[in-house]
Amino acid sequence: FQDQAMMKTMSGANCNLNVPAKNSYRMVVLGASRVGKSSIVSRFLNGRFEDQYTPTIEDFHRKVYNIRGDMYQLDILDTSGNHPFPAMRRLSILTGDVFILVFSLDNRESFDEVKRLQKQILEVKSCLKNKTKESADLPMVICGNKNDHSEIFRKVRTDEGENLVSSDENCAYFEVSAKKNTNVDEMFYVLFSMAKLPHEMSPSLHRKISIQYGDAFQQKSFRMRRVKDMDAYGMISPFARRPSVNSDLKYIKSKVLREGQSREREKCTVQ
Repeated sequence: FQDQAMMKTMSGANCNLNVPAKNSYRMVVLGASRVGKSSIVSRFLNGRFEDQYTPTIEDFHRKVYNIRGDMYQLDILDTSGNHPFPAMRRLSILTGDVFILVFSLDNRESFDEVKRLQKQILEVKSCLKNKTKESADLPMVICGNKNDHSEIFRKVRTDEGENLVSSDENCAYFEVSAKKNTNVDEMFYVLFSMAKLPHEMSPSLHRKISIQYGDAFQQKSFRMRRVKDMDAYGMISPFARRPSVNSDLKYIKSKVLREGQSREREKCTVQ
């Protein structure tokens, strides 16, 4: 079980990529319905904007990176704005490492929902940290989407969004447009920097490659001839599936036990 816990495997049509558990992260995207959560995720993954609105139940994506020869994995959980199952929402928060909270600048209710979500995340993660004795860092971006709309439609002032993050250096506020791709790259760059992740994970700072290169992707010598100066590559897994509830619960349990054992060893060393 410990050996399995040390590695997370991404399986594709032609590849089997092993990523160290310490380099595997989950990004959770939360917010009310119709605020543009999936549009921001689409910009991140594909650089595209979909005009047609499709309600999200819960979408799961996975992107793997080879950055200077080291493998990283980023799982992205795009949640429903309706959150019909509070227990699932809590589980999503418990397993998240970085968070994006999205509201629409022309919708006051969606801003109020983000304030509730921010409070819930801090409460849920605080409960887990009390058990694991983790550091208090909780990288989070609050994102006001649709800043391409006319100011006459704005319902949330910029200073109100900034006030939500003013007392936390691990929380940042951005006003973006998923449609116009305004400030989206900058938002991800800051989020990954706060999480102490390689900034090359940002959409514009790595070379996007297809699944056909999967076999060679994890090799430290992996390079593409057309891009001689870039040593960061990203690949979307087309077959990623959300881990089961049971798997998530096991992950949280193992995290609590692992952190507890680490603290005990630390005490013994001090003594």
